[in-house]
Amino acid sequence: MTSLIRRELKALWNDPWQFALVTYIPILGIISLWWLFSAGMPRQLPVAIVDHDQSQLSRMLARRIQANPAAEPIGYQDIASAKRAMTQGEVYALVVLPYRLKRDLLTGHSPTIEIRYNSQFLLVGKLLSSQIQLSLADGLLHVASKKQLALGVPKAQAEINLRPVTSQTTALYNSNSNYIGFLVPPVLLALGQLLAMLVFANSLNRELRLNTMSEWFSLGTRRVLFAKMLVYTPLILLQGRFILAILYQFLNLPLAGDFGLLLVAQVAMLLAVWLLVLVIFFLLQDCARVISFCTALFAPAFPFMGITFPTLDMPVLAQLWRKLMPSSHYIDTHVGVVSYGQGWDTLADQLINYWGFLFLIPVIIFLATRVKRAHLADQSLSPEGAK
Repeated sequence: MTSLIRRELKALWNDPWQFALVTYIPILGIISLWWLFSAGMPRQLPVAIVDHDQSQLSRMLARRIQANPAAEPIGYQDIASAKRAMTQGEVYALVVLPYRLKRDLLTGHSPTIEIRYNSQFLLVGKLLSSQIQLSLADGLLHVASKKQLALGVPKAQAEINLRPVTSQTTALYNSNSNYIGFLVPPVLLALGQLLAMLVFANSLNRELRLNTMSEWFSLGTRRVLFAKMLVYTPLILLQGRFILAILYQFLNLPLAGDFGLLLVAQVAMLLAVWLLVLVIFFLLQDCARVISFCTALFAPAFPFMGITFPTLDMPVLAQLWRKLMPSSHYIDTHVGVVSYGQGWDTLADQLINYWGFLFLIPVIIFLATRVKRAHLADQSLSPEGAK
């Protein structure tokens, strides 16, 4: 086994691309993502304001929106130009203040203030929608309070009439709405899984490129594959540990649980990734097709985690695809450990979710045996084999 590990390490050292995947490329990716999300929350997102009323009230509402740090209002003369700006990506939301807004409010009518946002930008759209509604509600509440006082209602009673029930919302997870703690870990996880797939697939494809499959089979298929796993599992796990150190030690993001739980869960996730890549490799036996198929399988990992979109609302096919994604099983452990401080007993229950990947082992054995027989048959039919 030692000679097989040395063989794999030598191949890693002689392959610049493979060496880059396990060394400096992950570091560059982590730094780039941290820089992109370093602001913590989106600020001053452009919002189109179409003011048909042009009253003191409508201008006050526009100022309320401008006072919100998440929005940067831009005035437009008509809805058509504002829609065009949203289509072209110049603004992310649109607020229409209707004609006779002030008069309708003062005369007891119910005017409609339109708030539209680009739902293609899921998080940005929801953030702007909620923040704009809060700003408008605060401004309209001020107007309603003045109206109550003008009717002779005492100030204390007016407050009760306008706010009969007060509520307080306390976030249990990501309480400061920091996008670094909310988005960066699952994004890094999705990229890390994709990187792990590329590393292991490149290691297998190298045998095809260099035509060393006969050497592979003579050394023993299981022993060679086990040596590859022994080499690359610690290297990828070291990258995962580095990511956790950056997030929860250097950036001091909240961590309620223990690092050890996350590392054990990462090992289970990597073993599941290796099994999926092996099935695809033995099934296709073509370098380009193996990478293409693996990339298509693992690329949608982030939306399948359920961080930004509820997975229960996905179609049945998408939910089945999610079950094939090892990162979808790992993310439950990650959120549980980071946010709720779950222990080893809960981790053991979550690791059972990987049991379905064990059915890939007999499939791999069958496909590997078929490939070996085909390779030996090709050798026997070759001119050198015939001689």
